[in-house]
Amino acid sequence: MFKKAIATSLVTLAIGSSSAWAANDATTAINITASIPTEVFHVLPVNPDFGRAEVMNYNLQTGLLSTLRQSYNIKNTAGSIKAYIDGGPVALSNGTAANNIALTTTFNGTTLTAAPQQVLASGTIATAGTSADLVITLAAPGNGVSGDFSAAYTVVFDNVPTL
Repeated sequence: MFKKAIATSLVTLAIGSSSAWAANDATTAINITASIPTEVFHVLPVNPDFGRAEVMNYNLQTGLLSTLRQSYNIKNTAGSIKAYIDGGPVALSNGTAANNIALTTTFNGTTLTAAPQQVLASGTIATAGTSADLVITLAAPGNGVSGDFSAAYTVVFDNVPTL
């Protein structure tokens, strides 16, 4: 009888424990992406997280916002590279148009607009690959302008084959 009671208690303990464990399951969601550029054409920021959450800091002494700079690895074995801002240049905005602060975006020393501009000529450097900087600067904010500002835009890089 004593052995039967112990066996019944152990079975009850095992069943009770397994149902308690089931109530405390843990899961992990894993999402993976990967992008492998071609050897013929690529324009990639050195920091793969660039553009996700950039901050321009305000300097109280100068009254200016900091500049953003990111190096890119660029290559086109089949020609040149042109770049432009999709929709044209934008401004930092706090929701009031009068407070907008104009952004200037340059790539490899060329100021980008809505029209495609050559940023890397075809030739030895383009074929071998090189690096170039994307630089974002701002005009000075107007007097008395304050608030939280944001901007979102896309820079497009075109593969321009040599004819």
